[in-house]
Amino acid sequence: MLFNSYTYIFMFLPIVAVVYFLLNRSKSTLLGKYWLVAASLVCYSWWDVSYLPLMLLSMLFNYHAGKAFALKRLGKLGLVVSCLLNVGFLGYFKYADFFIGNINLVAGASLPLLHVVLPLGISFFTFQQMSYLVDSYRGVVKHDDPIDYMLFVTFFPQLIAGPIVHHSEMMPQFARDELKQPDSFNIGKGIFVFFIGLFKKVVIADTFAIWATQGFDVAENLSLIEAWVTSLSYTLQLYFDFSGYTDMAIGAALLFNIKIPINFNTPYKSLDIQEFWQRWHMTLSRFLRDYLYIPVGGNRKGELLAARNALITFTLGGLWHGAGWTFVFWGFMHGAGLVVVRFWRKLGMSMPSAPAWAITFLFVNVGWVFFRAKEWGDAFKVLRGMLGLDGVKLPAPLATKLGFLTEHGVTFGNYLSAINGNEVTLLWLVVFLLLSFLGPNSMELADRFQFNWRTALMLIVLGTITILHLNRVSEFLYFQF
Repeated sequence: MLFNSYTYIFMFLPIVAVVYFLLNRSKSTLLGKYWLVAASLVCYSWWDVSYLPLMLLSMLFNYHAGKAFALKRLGKLGLVVSCLLNVGFLGYFKYADFFIGNINLVAGASLPLLHVVLPLGISFFTFQQMSYLVDSYRGVVKHDDPIDYMLFVTFFPQLIAGPIVHHSEMMPQFARDELKQPDSFNIGKGIFVFFIGLFKKVVIADTFAIWATQGFDVAENLSLIEAWVTSLSYTLQLYFDFSGYTDMAIGAALLFNIKIPINFNTPYKSLDIQEFWQRWHMTLSRFLRDYLYIPVGGNRKGELLAARNALITFTLGGLWHGAGWTFVFWGFMHGAGLVVVRFWRKLGMSMPSAPAWAITFLFVNVGWVFFRAKEWGDAFKVLRGMLGLDGVKLPAPLATKLGFLTEHGVTFGNYLSAINGNEVTLLWLVVFLLLSFLGPNSMELADRFQFNWRTALMLIVLGTITILHLNRVSEFLYFQF
């Protein structure tokens, strides 16, 4: 069920919350957990119920594996096998056709593609369960009742696209008696954060999606300005789309007095790539560090092996995002960026904040071109345009003063025609780039939350504008990863 739908906002979410607290008030908190699990499974199945048996099968296996680790019935070999089975489960549904296609390409074979349908949220709930297995093996978490484990995996605010939650972060909250009854402050704050996220998604991200889609998927060539507007539009679309989803997840969870981790902290003001990954998709960064980078050696055996481990971690992280070589390259690119930053610091070198920020943002923006492109040709089309290799077109009014540039191949006219843009497009870019660099993020606004007329006015304005835009419902970008 999409968060940005009338059904979810006005029916599903309030009904689930009211019934949950009514069941808790009846002193049957176990029924409250059953209700949340059932509601979460309905939310997950709403899109396509055929995905449900796969997730139930995954939970059944991982619950019993976790139980075996907690009771010391399985050791390290069991952990390796369990994780490999999870990877295989994810790999079949997400990468089968990718690998078959590459085998056909390299070997000249003609193996038929399987056309496997990718279940919603499989990347997220698989990683979350793998972290549970490792934590069970390490003794960090103890064996759960089955309903507690199901609630940990399926809790609907974070089920489909994260954040990737540790068991120790979420489940102890469900055991606290003071959190089993409604809290007016948490409800108000949750609604506030939810609508900030909803506004980011349906008003900001979906508007930038129009220009990004036109530039990447439709236009055959892009002039200099068109290419930069295309890449920056996607850079902003992805940020406001994914951070918007996370805000809605955090806000919805707060209605139940559950706090799930922050996933974004104004990442586009980072001064290097390491800082960027400390601010962007923070729970994924944590997972990759704790369950991949450190286990393969981390930085314990010298700088060269640390560089190798970073490249391995982020290349696999790129592949996790999508079954395509552009994703792999994007991950490798960020791993290489982290290696450069690490050596730069080891050499004791520094850079003023302004150029450090500019280089980092440019690097991230170029990286998103590969992340977004469906094919290599789409990425190179945008990058060629950003370098001005497919022409430079300037606004027609500038011809009177800059007409001499025509001798150098510059043309004048509708300079955003290939992406169906206009001056409003540039205004949106400037406003929301500045907001993403300099403005307070949603979590900072949440920390300042108070019941007063300013908050009420902001919520009314955000809510009204957002509800009026719900007629153009679109999927969240991370649903496909």
